[in-house]
Amino acid sequence: MKKFAAYDIDGTLIRWQLYHVLVDKLASEGALGKDAKRLLREARMVWKRREHADAFKEYESTLIKIYENALHNISTKEFDKLVTGVIDEYKDQTYVYTRDMLRTLRSDGYFLIIISGSHHELIEQIGKYYGFDDWIGTRYLRDKGAFSGEKELASRDKASALRKLVEKHSLTYDGSVGIGDSKSDVAMLELVEKPTAFNPDELLLRRGAEA
Repeated sequence: MKKFAAYDIDGTLIRWQLYHVLVDKLASEGALGKDAKRLLREARMVWKRREHADAFKEYESTLIKIYENALHNISTKEFDKLVTGVIDEYKDQTYVYTRDMLRTLRSDGYFLIIISGSHHELIEQIGKYYGFDDWIGTRYLRDKGAFSGEKELASRDKASALRKLVEKHSLTYDGSVGIGDSKSDVAMLELVEKPTAFNPDELLLRRGAEA
C-alpha cells in the first residue's frame, strides 16, 4: 500500500486563489452581469482594509454568490478558454517551500492528491502540470454546452473526499502527509499522520494551538 500526500492548492502551492482569479476574469469579460466587477472590487477592498474580522469570509461569499447566480449565462466553451488562461498565468506562481516539498514527496514515491474548493477544471490542469496522481475539485455540472446549476462541492467535506481517494487507490494512512491553510482543511489534516498548516488562517492556527 502506497503512502500519500494530500494538498490543498490555493494559498498552499499556488500563491493566490484560483477560483477567485477565474471569477474576476469572468466579471471583467462581462459574463457575470454589469455590476459584478464593481461589487467584487468593493467586497475585496473591505477585506483588504481589514474593516472587520469576517471581511475575507464575506468577500468570498459575495464572489461565490455572484458567480453562481450568473452560471446560466456562462458558456462552457468560454469558461474552458478562461480556465486555460488562468492556469497559464498562475501555474508557476508558487511557494518555494511547498513546491520543493512536492518534488521531494514525488521522488520518495508518495501518491499525490489534490482536494480543493476551486473548480475541478482548474485543479485538473494544475494536477497534470505538477504530476499529481488524482484530484477532486468543485464540479459545476454541465448540460449541452451550459452549466446546469448543480454542483458537487469538494471543500464541504474534505475528510470524506480524502477517504474516497484512499479507498479508491488502496492507499495507507501510515506516513501520510497533508498540507492545508484554512479551516476547511482541518478535517483532512486530522486524518493524516503528518499534517502541515502552511500560511494558516486564524481559525486553523487556533485549532492547531488547541491540539
